[in-house]
Amino acid sequence: MKLALAPDRCSGCRACELVCALDNWSALNPKKAALRVHGHFPTPGRYTVSICDQCGTCAEVCPTNAIQQNEHGAWLINGEDCIGCNICVQECPQGVMYLHDDNGMVPIKCTLCGKCMEFCPTGALYDADGTIPTRR
Repeated sequence: MKLALAPDRCSGCRACELVCALDNWSALNPKKAALRVHGHFPTPGRYTVSICDQCGTCAEVCPTNAIQQNEHGAWLINGEDCIGCNICVQECPQGVMYLHDDNGMVPIKCTLCGKCMEFCPTGALYDADGTIPTRR
């Protein structure tokens, strides 16, 4: 799976943020999501979404090799090996690794679970290995 974005389809509903936080952290807290929706105000209806493209830069800069790629292509953080230096957060070229007080010093990062795509009502988030879904 390859997470991709059709920005012109984003309505700004933020369902992706909520389902990401709920699925990965059991919390209805968009600040715990591994992606962000940005409104471009005052332009009505214009939004962008920042998503992880699984580039691996975070793994390259991790001094303890706490970030490893799984069989699905996602770079995952092993919390036991993470020392909380947050170099990965600072070096993420997409700016989509986050710290949250509830998670200690281990950053929040996309796991490629696919829930954001599954629940996006407009098809703005989709699997680039497949096809862009039609609007629901």
